[in-house]
Amino acid sequence: MPDTSAVIVCAGNASRMGGINKILALLNEKPVIAFTMQAFQECADIAEIVIVTKEENFSQIKEIAEQYQIKKLTNIVEGGDTRQKSVLNGVKAVSKNSAYIAIHDGARPLVKPEHIAKVIQDAKIFGGATLGVPVKDTIKTVDDGLITDTPPRNALWATQTPQVFRKRIYIEAMDFALTHGLDFTDDCQLVEAIGGKVYMTKGDYTNMKLTTPEDLKIAEVLLS
Repeated sequence: MPDTSAVIVCAGNASRMGGINKILALLNEKPVIAFTMQAFQECADIAEIVIVTKEENFSQIKEIAEQYQIKKLTNIVEGGDTRQKSVLNGVKAVSKNSAYIAIHDGARPLVKPEHIAKVIQDAKIFGGATLGVPVKDTIKTVDDGLITDTPPRNALWATQTPQVFRKRIYIEAMDFALTHGLDFTDDCQLVEAIGGKVYMTKGDYTNMKLTTPEDLKIAEVLLS
């Protein structure tokens, strides 16, 4: 039986999208969030889907889920004023029977079901895992406009989602962050803060995050 709950987070302000509601924007005439939900619907390891978004999006997402036959959607909850608080709201809404949490950006609609399955399997070995890809560019650290270091590229990866954790570990990490007034924008950081191990599962470069209007055009090209 599948024992992983997907928490799909799409409660941000999309400030760089020029006023576009990116989760409801269309890719080849289909809403972004429909692509995202379908990937988790098609992954056999996912038991349920919880969406975290703004209240104003609830009814449209319900309609989209019905239209595209997203049978695993069990809950839509309102986000908080930070990403960490939004994820927490989603985690609170998952089934008590879930052993693992898969946290995913709603604005990554091109994630593949087979990659979701692979990162879940790695999380079951290590306690935590995230999709990611090796960086292609040479990365520099910069201070006051001046380059201070060039980290070796072979050790650098770009982190994606889903990020999957044993639920018990994730809740322990969240309790630690709340107790110490910490707020993280990345769930791996949250788990790393309590000494948790997170495995980097290699995905692919098409699992992009839609951040600007240009990204929608790129995603349409990738889909075609």
